[in-house]
Amino acid sequence: MEDVVIKLKKPFYPITTLLYEYLQVNGRLAKLDIGYSDLLRFKDSSAIRDKNGKDTLWLNVFYSPADYAELELNLKKIYTLLHSDGDESSFPYLTIDSIQFCTFGNSKPFRIRVRNILNDNHTNYYIKRVDASRLYGLELEDILSVNRINFLLHQSTLVEEHILGIPGDVFLAEQLHLCSDLEKAQIAKEYVKFNERCFIGLLGDMRSYNYVVVPIHDFDQVVYRIRPIDFDQQSYEGNIQVYETNLYKENRAMVELVEEKLQSNSIEQYKKEVRSGIVKRILSDHERFEHLMRVMKADNISPQKNFELLKLSLKSKTYINGFDFCKTMGDLLDVGFKFTIKNYRNSI
Repeated sequence: MEDVVIKLKKPFYPITTLLYEYLQVNGRLAKLDIGYSDLLRFKDSSAIRDKNGKDTLWLNVFYSPADYAELELNLKKIYTLLHSDGDESSFPYLTIDSIQFCTFGNSKPFRIRVRNILNDNHTNYYIKRVDASRLYGLELEDILSVNRINFLLHQSTLVEEHILGIPGDVFLAEQLHLCSDLEKAQIAKEYVKFNERCFIGLLGDMRSYNYVVVPIHDFDQVVYRIRPIDFDQQSYEGNIQVYETNLYKENRAMVELVEEKLQSNSIEQYKKEVRSGIVKRILSDHERFEHLMRVMKADNISPQKNFELLKLSLKSKTYINGFDFCKTMGDLLDVGFKFTIKNYRNSI
């Protein structure tokens, strides 16, 4: 399998007035007393290593006592805004266990661990610099998938709820071989569906460390779901292979599992199930979807050369003539979705 290469670091794209209005209408805005830049004032740090002693590229960060006292209060406020509409009655029972900073990737997030001192349950959330591409990816995931995405925006700061699951690279290295044959077949099915969702939604760079595997206990079996956790490469790259998860060497084990466990007719059936599910979710939340598409079609979230290359590749791969009239990445997405909806309606 030849690896797909993303050559250049993606720039951050600003939020347009139209996108800001969309987020306001859909309850994504919040007023925060601290932002991403405030967390950058840490005075010291220490590397976080995994159980094998490998550097995780995350740092525990430490602040002056005066800065930390202010941060702790405001981080609790953010937690309550994310989970309980700002109800501060739980403040006495919450503590900030750690503030961690990631040195890898585009968004360089802070991970905040909040613990309830009454029962020692803890929850993570993330604070990041805002990027329009990521916001589009989060919204599309919330509309088009079975997964709900909880996030808040304040000016240039994005707060995201933690997405539960086993990191894909960890799952492939440590747990896949422990699964039964039946479970492996089910994982292969989910991976086919995941690959199809990413391609239709033009969500790129879904290497194994950019998604999680979620085991769910269902009576006498364990079923698995696959969820993306990184949305920075939403409709940006011109190379069509970036949107095909099966072409990344990091996903080789998943691809081999599909080849081993599934026949071609089953693969095609699972792809149809994905397309059907996407169409049903679009039609059930049609007003919101159309609003998002209008905003995205009017936005510029990719260099012109990327857009032109992807337009040609999509037309060559799908033979959809509607791509000829597209002018933005949002147009490409919209044409693809409209074609999927048309095919679904024709089939029924």
